[in-house]
Amino acid sequence: MRARDVGIEIGTGRPGPWNAITDVDGVGVGYCTVIAGSGHLDVGNGPVRSGVTVVLPHGGRPSVEPIFAGYHRLNGFGELTGLEWLHESGMLSSPIALTNTNSVGVVRDTMIALEAEVPGRTPIMLPVVGETWDGILNDISGQHITPDHVRAAFDDVRSGPIAEGNVGGGTGLQCYGFKGGSGTASRLVGCGEATYTVGVLVQANHGDRRHFEVNGVPVGQVLDRREIPIPSMPSATAVPAGTGSVLAVVATDAPLLPHQLNRLAQRAGLGIAKFGARGDNYSGDLMIAFSTAARGLPDQGPGSTTPAALTVQTLALPHFDGMFAAVIEATAEAILNAMLQAETMEGRDHLVLHALDAERLGDLLDGHGRRRYSLR
Repeated sequence: MRARDVGIEIGTGRPGPWNAITDVDGVGVGYCTVIAGSGHLDVGNGPVRSGVTVVLPHGGRPSVEPIFAGYHRLNGFGELTGLEWLHESGMLSSPIALTNTNSVGVVRDTMIALEAEVPGRTPIMLPVVGETWDGILNDISGQHITPDHVRAAFDDVRSGPIAEGNVGGGTGLQCYGFKGGSGTASRLVGCGEATYTVGVLVQANHGDRRHFEVNGVPVGQVLDRREIPIPSMPSATAVPAGTGSVLAVVATDAPLLPHQLNRLAQRAGLGIAKFGARGDNYSGDLMIAFSTAARGLPDQGPGSTTPAALTVQTLALPHFDGMFAAVIEATAEAILNAMLQAETMEGRDHLVLHALDAERLGDLLDGHGRRRYSLR
């Protein structure tokens, strides 16, 4: 169940029809989930608990129809390729893919190969690929993600309601010592006579159980390791609590410029912090934000013919507080949806990540009168 299925509300904003990043018109999400084998870790042979997630920002080709984008780094122990060009140009010129730490290369290379198959392809592509470390459950050093898995994720891209939990790049993840994964949420923002949509997709693999709280209730101190165990890795490969990463992809149809999208990406970090995350030293906490409003920004690479000047719109500053609140709430709810939609999973060396039970969480919040509680 998702958070709202059990009456848990994060903030006071109103979600879109699907309460997903796909509420932003044109945005599509695809997954390829790879689960194979069981038992003790045998590097190169499994077990495998991983996958690939793809976010398409619009129905066309971002390489020739880039859109404005921005990003933020809460903590840098992670990777999000393509950021240098995004920072330099202020534009997103590729789909966004998410996977595990050791598979960034094959995902990036496959995205370039896919572009090369398109007639009239752009001669240069710098794909945006992010990662989280799924080595608690997955034979991550075995590098089991293949080009076929990447292609399958692209083939799976769809709008409307999308899967969450143990899917795609979120397959083998932990979050606050519970089973983590992929999650999404959205908010509608009234700006004068216009209404804009903000959608967020997260790959949640972060946080220390001791710090986990929801709507101000210290859930992690009640549901501690004595009630819901946290797997202990072999001493040779043990990692500190909080190790992992969290990626947030923020999409909106509001007309925003790159520096304004940096501000939205930054607020995703506040949404992550709402549940107690502290940007731990060994957690790559990276956020990217894009706007679909100015899709007609032609850039077909060196030698292309484009207009000398382009006209774009931008949202007026008085409306930014509503946008900020939407990002914060949608990011927080997406993380909770990832945890509640995830299912208990056993991986390498019979290690088990237990799911967070929605009904149990709801009862805890009821005990503090916080099932519905504004984050503002």
